[in-house]
Amino acid sequence: MIAKKEIGSLFSAKMKMAELLETNPDLMGVMLRLGLRFGFGEETVEEVCKRYKVNSDTFLLICNVYTTDGYMPSSDILKKVDIRDIVNYLHQSHLYYTGEVLTKLEDSIEKMTERCDPASKKIIQVFFHAYKGEMEKHFQYEENTVFPYVEALLKHHDDKGFSIEQFEENHTNIDEKLGDLRSIVMKYMPADGDSNLIKNVLTILFNLQKDLSNHTSVEDNILVPAVNILESKFGSRAETEELSSREKEILVAVAKGMLNKEIADLYNISIYTVITHRKNITRKTGIKTVAGLTVYALLNNLLDINSIE
Repeated sequence: MIAKKEIGSLFSAKMKMAELLETNPDLMGVMLRLGLRFGFGEETVEEVCKRYKVNSDTFLLICNVYTTDGYMPSSDILKKVDIRDIVNYLHQSHLYYTGEVLTKLEDSIEKMTERCDPASKKIIQVFFHAYKGEMEKHFQYEENTVFPYVEALLKHHDDKGFSIEQFEENHTNIDEKLGDLRSIVMKYMPADGDSNLIKNVLTILFNLQKDLSNHTSVEDNILVPAVNILESKFGSRAETEELSSREKEILVAVAKGMLNKEIADLYNISIYTVITHRKNITRKTGIKTVAGLTVYALLNNLLDINSIE
């Protein structure tokens, strides 16, 4: 992936779809989840998207997230996307993870552990099933609470009992345990185990963790800010721009000198979620520096002066 932040788009709607996919094979998955299909010949991205009734700006924005580490779209770009396409993409991703990838991973783990002693086999399988349950719970929350809220908001039916900020506060980092499982498989499987079976499991884990990281970035850096804009447009945001409870926690952590990664680990959220919270804190308070945020936290009794090193 390209290790730099971009404000604009790396891709153009006028470029050929085949050329875009050749830049990053992962974009084939993005294309399919949005309902676009192969057999596009020499058609441009714009032509393919138009044929399948998908917003090309949305498709290109997701492609940017998948191709650029830390990609943060501008508000002008976010205003061009179709939120329904984003929700559909996330929904199709859920189906792909739970219906295809986890099934394949479970089968591969079963084959890999056939020659393990019963205790080791059970430990690995229990760990996997616990993670599977956590992932399904995470997705169910989005499917049953977040997505219906967004759909209602698009129809101007505001639900006063929910806001996208609540999603941010409850947004956990679901790919973290995959790293633990990968380490266990890589380091502690018996030396006389089938190396090819171990490799198959590791390959699935590496690819899934990478994809889930991008999935989280789409939620944090596209869905949340896009819905924020929608809430503001239709007046569904709270009348006062007060910090949420999670934003206050992030603010205090920043004031204490913690790094984004440390904050992410502390609250079991992704680093991109931390960055999104910090952007919201800056937008609401108008304060950009750590020193300024520290003073804000002290004046608002969020932080004790004795706790500052």
